[in-house]
Amino acid sequence: MTVNEVLTKLESLGNEKVRQHNIKFGAGDNQFGVKMGDIRAISQKIKTDHELALALWETGNIEARFLATLIIVPKRLSTTELEKMVRSERFSQVIDWLYSYVIKEHADKEQLRQQWLYSDDVMCARLGWSLTSGKVARSPEGLDIPALLDCIESEMPTAPPEVQWTMNSTLAQIGITKPEYRQRALDIGERLGIYRDYPVSKGCTSPFAPIWINEMVRRQG
Repeated sequence: MTVNEVLTKLESLGNEKVRQHNIKFGAGDNQFGVKMGDIRAISQKIKTDHELALALWETGNIEARFLATLIIVPKRLSTTELEKMVRSERFSQVIDWLYSYVIKEHADKEQLRQQWLYSDDVMCARLGWSLTSGKVARSPEGLDIPALLDCIESEMPTAPPEVQWTMNSTLAQIGITKPEYRQRALDIGERLGIYRDYPVSKGCTSPFAPIWINEMVRRQG
């Protein structure tokens, strides 16, 4: 498929309710309002097409960028190219797809984590903390957990909302996976109170760190 063919297909699948939902959560006007399932269905037909993915990303269209994350080849992207992509996007959901399908699979993700953790770019910083949260959970070797807790305690209250979310995830992962730091993580979460009153659907776990930590520890045993 060509870029124009993809955009035409996406436009035909547009839904005003989805578009308004995206706007509510920070999306810009360059979008059609396509459901995630429809985007995934298109990606399954394309499979992998690195050059098309790059061209789709350059359009700036939200759905085109969602699709690009699914058909791109992560190992063919340099760290410079990845950072350029990140800095060009302001919608958190697109950034989170980029994390899940591209950055998390990239060979230089640890270099990127360290580079982005204290970045002045809000989306780079969001991803730096996403990568840190993942590293805490899966491969914490080399991490200075007390220093991370110090940073979270002092900086999360005034962090931009986009960064606050993934800092909080890191705090929760420390409490869940590191028993020796669990009480401190619980204390920080309780004292800061971030997401204490966050609305959650029935059956879902609150992102408020003390609730999140205690629930996951309970499930583990």
